[in-house]
Amino acid sequence: ARFGMFIHWGLYAIPAGEWKGQLIPGIGEWIMSRARIPVAEYEQLAKQFNPVKFNAEEFVGIAKSAGMKYIVITSKHHDGFAMYGSKVSKYNIVDATPFKRDPLKELAAACQKAGIRLCFYYSPAQDWHEPDGAGNNWDFPPNPQKNFTKYFQEKAIPQVRELLTNYGPIGLMWFDTPQLITRAQAHELANLVHKLQPDTLVSGR
Repeated sequence: ARFGMFIHWGLYAIPAGEWKGQLIPGIGEWIMSRARIPVAEYEQLAKQFNPVKFNAEEFVGIAKSAGMKYIVITSKHHDGFAMYGSKVSKYNIVDATPFKRDPLKELAAACQKAGIRLCFYYSPAQDWHEPDGAGNNWDFPPNPQKNFTKYFQEKAIPQVRELLTNYGPIGLMWFDTPQLITRAQAHELANLVHKLQPDTLVSGR
């Protein structure tokens, strides 16, 4: 496929690198971590998230006209917010925002119609919203004290299963920053992908 579009999109689009009038150094999607924003405060962004101008066919049309063969989009970044209608956690774009739509479902339909491969980015270890997810040491205990296995089995694995069963054929699963993931858990993730969609590529970042 060689040439594709990577869409980095989430609640962090609202502060866009600035928090409480202060510019936060570094990449915008890391603002919760860089500014050490408490979960209770960051969650409030969901109430403002209403991307009514989102048009899946327009996104896909831009990719196709540029000669791109695939699109990768952030289904859940490190902030723990799912950009699709997850049944695993209500912290998602359908249940927690006024938008109430599933943009990944719309993107999947547009991609299939245009012959573009849809791919998902998913953060399986870092999850700053969850006590047992990796990365959030300002709200929750340090990483070594977390019950990461609980998080991995109760949120990460079930959400990856959702993404691979509810959105048609997926070209690639892009897993980012493994951190606390063990070798056995990495194999479990890869095996789950290959079991549900044997043709899907797995990127370990």
